Amino acid sequence: MAAREVSHPLENAEIARVFDDVAHLLEVKRDSSFKIRAYQTAARAIAGHPVELRDIVARGGDLRDIPGVGEAIASKSAELLSTGKLEYLENLKRSLPAGVLELMEVPGIGPRTATRLATELSITSIDELLAALRSGAVARLPGLGEKTACALLKQIETRRSRSI
Repeated sequence: MAAREVSHPLENAEIARVFDDVAHLLEVKRDSSFKIRAYQTAARAIAGHPVELRDIVARGGDLRDIPGVGEAIASKSAELLSTGKLEYLENLKRSLPAGVLELMEVPGIGPRTATRLATELSITSIDELLAALRSGAVARLPGLGEKTACALLKQIETRRSRSI
């Protein structure tokens, strides 16, 4: 299958977000801490780089010249720039319970908790989490008591009130 042309080339912040997502999903899978750190380091390096990666590539530059970007990240960045997506990330998402990445967006929910919520309570979205928190279902999970459930509920409600 031929790569499609991207209608709007991704900006560094968007590419960095993809690599952050990869790092989070690798955490969920309990992958190598070295690999996780490599993606986190690359995400920070790309997010803070003063020149857009698309411009570096357009000028024939080498993305590996960016500290923290090695061969694998450079190749994945090129894939993102040319197709607008990263097959590696899509494969990671398919290998994990639905909703884990979205649940990890809530402050206080890490990879293990997100996985438990998705597998043990079939929660796949922040809306479903909110309903489960309000019903008390989350507080019944061992290790996630009433205090944690209240804190999570407050985090979500505060976040939503700010975005309105």
